[in-house]
Amino acid sequence: MPLVKNGKVAADIFVRVADDGELPEGGSALVSAARFLENPQGLLSKTDKLGVIWPNNRDLDDLVPFLDRLAVVALVFPSFRDGRAYSQARLLRERYGYEGELRATGQVLRDQFLFMLRAGFDALEAKKANDAEAFARTSERYSVFYQPTGDGRLTALHRRMQQRYSESAG
Repeated sequence: MPLVKNGKVAADIFVRVADDGELPEGGSALVSAARFLENPQGLLSKTDKLGVIWPNNRDLDDLVPFLDRLAVVALVFPSFRDGRAYSQARLLRERYGYEGELRATGQVLRDQFLFMLRAGFDALEAKKANDAEAFARTSERYSVFYQPTGDGRLTALHRRMQQRYSESAG
């Protein structure tokens, strides 16, 4: 699947590995939550970079002790109407301080992508190459926001305050 990362179409270096599949030797792997939780230490020691596909109905508390060693957390949108992964993303970024790649997978619509970025996602698996290019263009559409969120962008209020401060200091 094409990957949109940081607003650009990018190559995905992570290989999805089935629960009974072999891990790539020295490569980057993406495994299911069930497989990861069976033997997290063993999996973390066998790959250069490890990512986990975390379903939106699973508690993040099981994942938190390993966040500093995971390169990717892929949160699942089983339906475009199911927004629980948005909450998981905000928690991972804002409460738990996760700094790795936060990837959206599953049923994602183009008009939801900006909200995903605002919630803290920095990557998205698109179904088709054309979709990936459209998602990438969407991320450039807006530059100013009113609400603070997990993506670290300054809000309109904070930009205005910085501008006033700069004008008064200069």
